[in-house]
Amino acid sequence: MEYVRDYRVERGESAASLSAKMGASGFQATHIAGAAHVISEMKSQDATVFLSFTANMMASGLRGLLTQLVEEGYVDAVITTGGSLDHDIIRSYKPYLLGSFGEDDVILHRRGVNRIGNILVPTQRYVMLERKVTALFRRMDCKGAAHSPSEFADAAGSALPEGSFLRACHDRKVPVFCPGIIDAAIGMHLLFFRQKKREFTIDPTLDLQRLADIVYDAKKTGGIILGGGISKHHTIGVNLLRGGLDYAVYLTTAQEYDGSLSGAHAREAKSWGKIREKGRTATVYGDVSVTLPLVMSAILG
Repeated sequence: MEYVRDYRVERGESAASLSAKMGASGFQATHIAGAAHVISEMKSQDATVFLSFTANMMASGLRGLLTQLVEEGYVDAVITTGGSLDHDIIRSYKPYLLGSFGEDDVILHRRGVNRIGNILVPTQRYVMLERKVTALFRRMDCKGAAHSPSEFADAAGSALPEGSFLRACHDRKVPVFCPGIIDAAIGMHLLFFRQKKREFTIDPTLDLQRLADIVYDAKKTGGIILGGGISKHHTIGVNLLRGGLDYAVYLTTAQEYDGSLSGAHAREAKSWGKIREKGRTATVYGDVSVTLPLVMSAILG
């Protein structure tokens, strides 16, 4: 057993150096180092790595770190929500604003501003999104009636400027799966577009075979799972096809006491065969906007 070690922050010290010291500190600091070790191992063992996350993260500055994970070669496939696509497309052209959790939401509504925690999104951003998405639908409509969410994500990425998440995925041929794509502004715009083009649709079931093929063809699989919901479950659920993930890292704020999938611990996933019985796992509790930068600094350092 290792001793608990005190540590100090040195002036000018790098985040990577600090993350290394945190490993012997105890509590969640130790789990930060553990998560970095598991991610490093999954890549060194040539595992096919799935990155899953929820839309709120794409609305924040974490968008840059998610993009960097793709650019650094740590990601082979992405599973996320429709809102993530909304936010990446919008932020490729217009920024979001910093506010506070204590804003007067009634006043914000009257001013046409939407709040995501302490991030503010003017409604006009979504007006722009409708134009961008409708143009993409028209482009895709020329190539057939039914399309998968991963096709839409790739088409969006091909049209977005450098620095966007979807553009990075397009350039590196990392597929983006979005099983709940209609639960987003994109879904509403799809409804409007189909009022004139009834034969056009985006069908999540069309991605199931492609996703299954990635799982079947993998030597090993790993998951970097940020948050919960449909993104988390689609990632661990599809890995049932091969007997479970070999590696899984959870960064979450959710707790398991209510029986929700979002709060379910990695050990529970082993009971389903979504993670292998001997699969290596690490769970870090805390806001991903704080924990992911620390984990990444430890990996890259």
